[in-house]
Amino acid sequence: MTTDPQPAPTQGEAPSAQPVLENTPQVPPQQAASPQQAAPPQQAAPPQQAAPPQQVAPPPEPAAPSAAAPHPLPQHRIKRTRTGGIWVAVGFFAVILLLLLIFILQNNTDVSVSYLGMHGHLPLGVALLLAAVCGVLLVVLAGTARIGQLRATARRHRKVDAKRAAAAAKEPANR
Repeated sequence: MTTDPQPAPTQGEAPSAQPVLENTPQVPPQQAASPQQAAPPQQAAPPQQAAPPQQVAPPPEPAAPSAAAPHPLPQHRIKRTRTGGIWVAVGFFAVILLLLLIFILQNNTDVSVSYLGMHGHLPLGVALLLAAVCGVLLVVLAGTARIGQLRATARRHRKVDAKRAAAAAKEPANR
């Protein structure tokens, strides 16, 4: 069994059996309740080198074993990242593709398809999937046109605002 190396305790500090976590308040270990379990006293620091007030904590009060529960560790929240978002999106689309594949394989009855003078036979699942993809492409086309309109309007507003700012800058100089 191997253990991770722990930093050596500083003078006046008791060695800890628990790993030290960053950004976690350190709580001193509880002292033994019975004299048989008490650890030997440590050598006190010289009087000229007093410990900072942050390291000195009052001894914990003994509590009944059934009455007190251990304090939970503080919860650390991990910020969401773009990479994490991409990972979730990839997983979501993998599930969607799996469902589409199952749909296509279960609907493999041949159907006759006619479009703009073209005729052919396709499995029902493929024909429905092709119709859905064509519908999505139509929505994307309409959305692209609307985004183009909004960008043109924003460009016009930026030009008008720039002209107003230039006029306002010239006006105090003329006075």
